[in-house]
Amino acid sequence: MSGHSKWSSIKHKKGAADAKRGKLFSKLSRAIIVAAREGGPDPDANLALQNAIEKARSYSMPKDNIERAVQRGAGTGADAEAFETVTYEGYGPNGVAVFVEALTDNRNRTAADVRHVFSKHDGSLGGSGSVAWLFERKGVVLVPADGVDEDELTLAAAEGGAEDVDLDGSSYVVTAAPDDLSKVREAIEEAGMAVEAAQLTMVPKTTVEVEDESSAKKILRMMDALEESDDVQDVYSNFDIPERVLETVAS
Repeated sequence: MSGHSKWSSIKHKKGAADAKRGKLFSKLSRAIIVAAREGGPDPDANLALQNAIEKARSYSMPKDNIERAVQRGAGTGADAEAFETVTYEGYGPNGVAVFVEALTDNRNRTAADVRHVFSKHDGSLGGSGSVAWLFERKGVVLVPADGVDEDELTLAAAEGGAEDVDLDGSSYVVTAAPDDLSKVREAIEEAGMAVEAAQLTMVPKTTVEVEDESSAKKILRMMDALEESDDVQDVYSNFDIPERVLETVAS
């Protein structure tokens, strides 16, 4: 999801985590279970699992919870579960592109839930590939800007294989290829800098500016409704709501 900054999706979800931590941990566990089931329980040999664990760590998920999820996915736990990854693509209000990633044990249920949200919020589902081309997968690490020297951060991130470092509001945004996400995070932490979040995300290649308050409200409500779905893991969009509009809508 893109808002007043390109990385508001990560910040927004972290803010919501305190209020809905149990539901969030359930979704994070599900991602770990699937990654471990499909690629094995060793994060060093399973990039998908490594990234799922990185994301869980970003939301302060307890280590015991992470280990139990890995065991369940590997079939060593008492109730190993089987989920599959599904994606949905379409357009929301103002023609913004929306890409949804879900993990489900019931495709029909999930499809119906997602379709209902799109319809209720003036959106329309499209076919596979209809909007995916508007995004590219990246690893993103957020570092609080307070007290951080940009040159030192850039050097540490580069040693980990980062592609770019940008200041965005109160955080530095470090982008990297998906395979390098863990290495970049480790390099930054080893340099003594705190990491606010580290996860894979879909970065929009182009954005749609939304300056109308009514449209902004509709879009944000749609994104929240999608993220409320038990099966939905992540929601990405290419809207760009200016800070002044976002503040007005929030008030």
